[in-house]
Amino acid sequence: MAQITLNGKPIHTNGELPAVGVKAPDFDLTGSDLKDVSLADYKGKRKILNIVPSLDTAVCATSTRRFNEAAGKLANTVVLVVSADLPFASKRFCTIEGLQNVVPLSLMRGKNFAEDYGVLIEDGPLAGISARAVVVLDENDRVVYRQLVPEIGQEPDYDKALAAVR
Repeated sequence: MAQITLNGKPIHTNGELPAVGVKAPDFDLTGSDLKDVSLADYKGKRKILNIVPSLDTAVCATSTRRFNEAAGKLANTVVLVVSADLPFASKRFCTIEGLQNVVPLSLMRGKNFAEDYGVLIEDGPLAGISARAVVVLDENDRVVYRQLVPEIGQEPDYDKALAAVR
């Protein structure tokens, strides 16, 4: 269990992010076309998992925009934005914002993702959705960088995450 904060008040996740060097847990998430998506769908690519509570918040939207901008300049890399949002809402957000370099994925049918990655918020007003985190995987799905953002309202460390894929 990890402790983070929401507006300065302590809340907890169900566990810890996967350790650097380990193979990332597989997942089954829902794409904007309502098809199931797994880690294997991105075999051979580096992956940035931008894990956010909801694209309907300012910080989540900002991080998605920032990673979208960076992703267009990264070879053999995909940015997966994982949120509790329904696929329709994620697709609408990306379309309105003109974001074409990120792949929005929903926890709609893949609640075990948040548990397996240790980001499931267990208490407080956001209980049941994911904390803000970034996990970077190499081409072989090994974790090369991870950050559980200590305060939900803060942005992740973009520089460190992007340096991990270069």
